[in-house]
Amino acid sequence: MSAFTCVLRYPICKVFLLPKRTEKILKYEIFTNVMRISLSKHLSQTTLSSSLEDEEFRKLDLLTKGRQNRKGRQRGGVKTEILPPRYKRMPFDQDWNSVWPTAQSFKPSTVPLPLLQGFVKTGAPPDKYANTELMKIPNFLHLTPPTIEKHCAALKKFCTPWPKQLKTDEICDKEFPVEIITNDYCHAGPSIRDSRARIVTLKVKLSVLPLDYHAKDKLLRLVADRYDPTNDVLSITVDRCPLRKQNYDYACYLLTALFYESWKVEPWESEKTEADMEKYFWNGSRSQKAIVSTFRWMQGTVPYEVSETDILAQKVAEHYGEAVSSIYNNGESSETLQHYKDAACQLLNITQEKMS
Repeated sequence: MSAFTCVLRYPICKVFLLPKRTEKILKYEIFTNVMRISLSKHLSQTTLSSSLEDEEFRKLDLLTKGRQNRKGRQRGGVKTEILPPRYKRMPFDQDWNSVWPTAQSFKPSTVPLPLLQGFVKTGAPPDKYANTELMKIPNFLHLTPPTIEKHCAALKKFCTPWPKQLKTDEICDKEFPVEIITNDYCHAGPSIRDSRARIVTLKVKLSVLPLDYHAKDKLLRLVADRYDPTNDVLSITVDRCPLRKQNYDYACYLLTALFYESWKVEPWESEKTEADMEKYFWNGSRSQKAIVSTFRWMQGTVPYEVSETDILAQKVAEHYGEAVSSIYNNGESSETLQHYKDAACQLLNITQEKMS
């Protein structure tokens, strides 16, 4: 009956009517097969569940591990001693040049000064610790007065003494007539460069240049408003080149070109008449010729044999020439007219008694 029931559950098995011993063997084999099949099913289900568990995302708990590591370090680690800032460990007479020898960014732990930098709407400005405003700007902590004295002492052996002959500014201006002016700028910024530092100004007095009237007049017309008649100084400012050295060379070139250009005489300049002149000139004028003829006409006081050069060399003629030139060049005024009156009276030998 059991064999028949087993056949119904497992139709794969064949059922025959056998003796009792054979029946026991058959039951054992059927039991073994059933156990093997059930075990294989169980193993397959376990493998599938384990594979599904492996595919799940595993969480990493850093906080727990960090706490465990801290506990381990506190238990078995070595405690490090935190040193105070350097400015608190420095002596009172510390050599600052050895602490801050070169230009570098600001270090709050080294500078023994309670510095404040920045702007806060409410409250005081931020202090020096973690202050980006102090770190991003250049400082001059490496150029303190004692440090500058050391630098000067080191450079002194390469310097020469000041010449004894150059005692006054007048002598210096005479020996060194050309003056070069440049500017260096320092401001709070990420770069020390400044475009204004390239500008070069050259100054020179026209009195030191070998110029005649024609050359000086042409030079003044070329330079326009760059000449200051109050102090007789010509100023040339150059800023078109990117570098200071280039602007300096260009300024020297401009001065050289102006000097040689002013000495040039164009062919049409010899055709100028007295009406074309920019100012009145006494020499060669009609008034000068009239004075010579007047002196020769006055034979009673001046001999006829006197030459034109001797007549013009007299102080009376020179005085009269200055008075006439002053009226033409400076305009008519009470002073110029009085000057002309006195010169004409001296020329004609007229006294106040005769005029009255």
